[in-house]
Amino acid sequence: MLQEAAGRLARPMLFGRRDKRDAFERQAERVFPSVLGTALRLTRSREEAEDLAQEAIVRAYDAYDRFDGNNFKAWMLRIVTNLYINKYRQRQRGPQLGSLDEEGAMEPVSAETELPDRLLFDEAVGGELEAALAKVPADFRMAVVLSDLEGLSYQEIADVVQVPIGTVRSRIARGRAILRKELEDFARREGYLKNGAGE
Repeated sequence: MLQEAAGRLARPMLFGRRDKRDAFERQAERVFPSVLGTALRLTRSREEAEDLAQEAIVRAYDAYDRFDGNNFKAWMLRIVTNLYINKYRQRQRGPQLGSLDEEGAMEPVSAETELPDRLLFDEAVGGELEAALAKVPADFRMAVVLSDLEGLSYQEIADVVQVPIGTVRSRIARGRAILRKELEDFARREGYLKNGAGE
C-alpha cells in the first residue's frame, strides 16, 4: 500500500518534471543561436563560446523554476553575460576600465529606434565586422552586441548587465564610435561612405 501511494505521488512529479523539461527545451532551442552567437562575440573563441553557451543552458535549466516567464531570450543572455564576466574577464589581468559615469563623458546618442545611428553597423557583415568587434573593449562590445545584434532594448540590456540605463547608453555610443572608426576604411572601399564623408 505504501508503494502504491508512493507510485501515485511520483507520477505527477515525473510528469511535472517532464513538462518543465519540455517547456525549457522548446524555449532554449529557439534562443540557442543567440546564446551561442553572443558567447562567441564575447569570448572570440569557438571552444570557449561553446563551453560558455553549454554552461548557460545548464544553469538556466537548474534555475528555470525561478524564471518569471517574461522574455526568455533576455534572461538567457543575462546568464551568458554573467558567466562571461565571472569566468572570463576575471582571468584577464589587463587594465580595468573605469566607470563611464565617473569620467563624466557625455556621448550623443540618437533614440534607439532611429536608423541612421545604426546604418554603418547594420550594413557591415562577416569577417570585417567580427574583426572590428574584437577591437572594442569588453564592456562596450557586450552592450553593442546585445543592442545591435540581439535586438534588446536599453532597459533589457541594463537588466542583463546590471548597470544603470545611462551607462548602457554611454557604452553603446562608445562601442559604436569605435566600430565606426574601425570600419571606416572598409565602408569607403565598399562604397558605403564616399571619400571625404565622415571626416
